[in-house]
Amino acid sequence: MDKKDYDKCTKEFIRNSARGIIIENNKVAMIHSLKYDYYKFPGGGIEKGESIIDALIRETEEEAGLEVIKDTIREYGYVHRIQKSNHDDDEVYIQDNYYYLCSVENKRVKQKLDDYEAEEGHSLEFVDPLKAIERNRCVKNSPYDNMMFEREIKVLELLIKEKLIV
Repeated sequence: MDKKDYDKCTKEFIRNSARGIIIENNKVAMIHSLKYDYYKFPGGGIEKGESIIDALIRETEEEAGLEVIKDTIREYGYVHRIQKSNHDDDEVYIQDNYYYLCSVENKRVKQKLDDYEAEEGHSLEFVDPLKAIERNRCVKNSPYDNMMFEREIKVLELLIKEKLIV
């Protein structure tokens, strides 16, 4: 996903992420922002020195309260995102979002949300993928670039197309 709007930028900000695709009963585990009414796959930024798999496990537990079963993790693919930063006109924002199919333990643990996540009311929801796609296409008044919502739509549509969700 490339906006091609960064030709005059002289700096780069790179923030890669790991995201879990957890499917149960043809529904997908997603984080629902109650404040802005959008859905995203559980996961988040890969910290310096952290492996992608360790970030996936940590972020899924923190955001969703779900414990990933390590030996079920299967690489699904990634979405490359590049655009001019929303915070600095001289900076290009680059992100590779790595997606993994995985299973989780039956129990839930307490979420460990960042302040902004708690303020947005991030909550785990097993959602019909078509509902998540529809909601993400209608997001208004959010501080986020629509590319974030489109990224999740693309992954959901691919899961449907490949019949991983029926």
